[in-house]
Amino acid sequence: MISIKTFDEAEELQNPRRVLKYVLIFCTSGEVTVSVDESEYILIPNTVLTITSGQIHYFTNNKFAQGYVLEFTYNFFCKDDTDMELIFHNGLFCHFAMNEIILVDNNQIVIDQLEEITKELIEEPYQYLISVHSRIELILVEINRTKIKRGDEIYKPDALFLHFLETVLRNFDKNLSVAEIADLIGTTESKLNELSKLHCDKTAQNIIFGLIISEAKRLFNYEKLSVKEVAYTLGFNDPFYFSNFFKKHTNISPKAYKEHLLI
Repeated sequence: MISIKTFDEAEELQNPRRVLKYVLIFCTSGEVTVSVDESEYILIPNTVLTITSGQIHYFTNNKFAQGYVLEFTYNFFCKDDTDMELIFHNGLFCHFAMNEIILVDNNQIVIDQLEEITKELIEEPYQYLISVHSRIELILVEINRTKIKRGDEIYKPDALFLHFLETVLRNFDKNLSVAEIADLIGTTESKLNELSKLHCDKTAQNIIFGLIISEAKRLFNYEKLSVKEVAYTLGFNDPFYFSNFFKKHTNISPKAYKEHLLI
């Protein structure tokens, strides 16, 4: 549900891994390179990196770095629409692989809250989970303030649109249509297309296609699955159809993509 570790304690980050949690990595000293999907990010003191649920990540080059790795599940943090909008505000924990290094202005606020979260989870005082939730909110607000101060455009996605994205990510194996997803989250196909156009200038179906392609690349990259295995994992009954789908959206066949990874 929620955990916090120092860099030294986070031994699992020495190898590629993926978790269905939101991961916040904050560097307090030294320098560490973090691989996320197909990109690398270098954290220096007082920088933070947010990683969305399902992304492959690990440390590739730790130069005596110290810091914290905070992880929490969607169900722990998102109690209502306000929480959901905060977690994705200004692209934090973005579903579209828009990870970035953020140098936090008031780093002591973040450090203090991470230390208090560590203490709360160890001691488990009365209503400690409520306290931890509030402290994560403070951290995210401070990160957002930094982004706005440096001139970033305010981006506040609609909670319903975020429900849509989460439902896609949690149901890759079912290969759900836009209409089926709309039914699951209590809205209409028309409304999902309206929100998708507003936030991404794409149709809801094209957003689904993009998320499927990103997931396929992760499966090829780190789980070393065959084309057939990836096709079935993503809900395609016909591997040949999946191969055509992948090539249409990437301009490269799955076989050629896998061969490129070996170079």
